[in-house]
Amino acid sequence: MKKVRLIARIDIKNESVIKGIHLEGLRKIGDPNLIASKYYQNGIDEILFMDAVAAYYDRNNLGEIIKRACEDIFVPITVGGGIRTLDDISMALQNGADKVSINTQAVRTPNFIKDASEKFGSQSIVSSIDAKKVGSSDWEVYIDNGREPTGIDVIEWSQELESLGAGELLITSIDQEGTKKGFDIALNDSVSRSVSIPIISSGGMGSTNHALSLLKGSNVDALAVASIIHYDLDSIEHIKETMIKNNFEVRFENSCC
Repeated sequence: MKKVRLIARIDIKNESVIKGIHLEGLRKIGDPNLIASKYYQNGIDEILFMDAVAAYYDRNNLGEIIKRACEDIFVPITVGGGIRTLDDISMALQNGADKVSINTQAVRTPNFIKDASEKFGSQSIVSSIDAKKVGSSDWEVYIDNGREPTGIDVIEWSQELESLGAGELLITSIDQEGTKKGFDIALNDSVSRSVSIPIISSGGMGSTNHALSLLKGSNVDALAVASIIHYDLDSIEHIKETMIKNNFEVRFENSCC
């Protein structure tokens, strides 16, 4: 059985960690490096830094944050938001990131994923999909941090991204994001059935039961969590312990110790 990864999603605006509902109504949480270090010490498997406003400024502004994070955090780091060129990817990796997450530019220029995976390796390329439900079993791809509809079907787009060379897919449910009401299981199940690359599920976790429901109802490889640990609704250790008790393997060892 594969080991399920637990990933801390840290959305950043102007050097502060923020959290909203449906990717809107953003509220400041704290300092990104202090928060990331805390999650690392508590046993998180990976950290995902997302520039929440990069779409407005055509740039990613997380370079210094990533550099500082890499000084005392030794788990894989993914950076996303505003990644539009091969030079942007190169800079992120040089600053210490292990992977980059790409959404908007992939939709605008699909061959960007192909070029990026060929140059840096598919293991470095996470294709991010912000998905919004448009029917009983259909979801539409959104870009610009979940604000702009594209008319693209999520399942078809997932398959195309895999064919272009993406190493992983980050699936964020706009409908569930920030609600703490649980993941969109049908969305994650549909995507995981349509591709063979790893799936990271994001959006909606408010309790360990939500994680168990998702893992029982889909074949995702990782959970991206935010509110549940930002607001101390549960601990990273307890989430993993609960998953183990329910026969799901996790990366339990805390690599910092």
